[in-house]
Amino acid sequence: MNSVKIKVGEQQLYLYDENGEQLAQYPVSTSKYGTGNRNGSEQTPLGLHRIRDKLGGAMPVNEVFIGRIPHGSLEECIERGVDLPDDVIMSRILWLEGMEPGRNQGGYVDTYQRYIYIHGTNHEDKIGTPSSIGCIRMRNQDVVDLFRQVEVGSEVLIEE
Repeated sequence: MNSVKIKVGEQQLYLYDENGEQLAQYPVSTSKYGTGNRNGSEQTPLGLHRIRDKLGGAMPVNEVFIGRIPHGSLEECIERGVDLPDDVIMSRILWLEGMEPGRNQGGYVDTYQRYIYIHGTNHEDKIGTPSSIGCIRMRNQDVVDLFRQVEVGSEVLIEE
């Protein structure tokens, strides 16, 4: 099973195969508030995670998700007057679950309960700089490519 490593200091995501060979590298955007695991911090959590859910696989690139429900393309949502947050979740969702009790799992540090995703964004121009509110943002085509290469259960290590 492929695995992922996210290096916050580099604003890069690396995809590895089961033998540790690097398959791909993508620029990302982590939190503008830095790293941290506490609920409400809007920081990107550190440590070992796994992909608990994959959402949006049948949707087109640039699909907008609100509450994990598809709402159409960004253009369609704007045209229909859909109330969009500043940080629009687009294209695919890889919902992360912490694997380290007390660090990123359980209590006030639970990555899954914080709704931390790897997802596409309407802010592709900011990819490569810390600008999210906790999640790991990717370019829309990049997250579609990554989505195809990981599975539910794939490990995701987030480090400084």
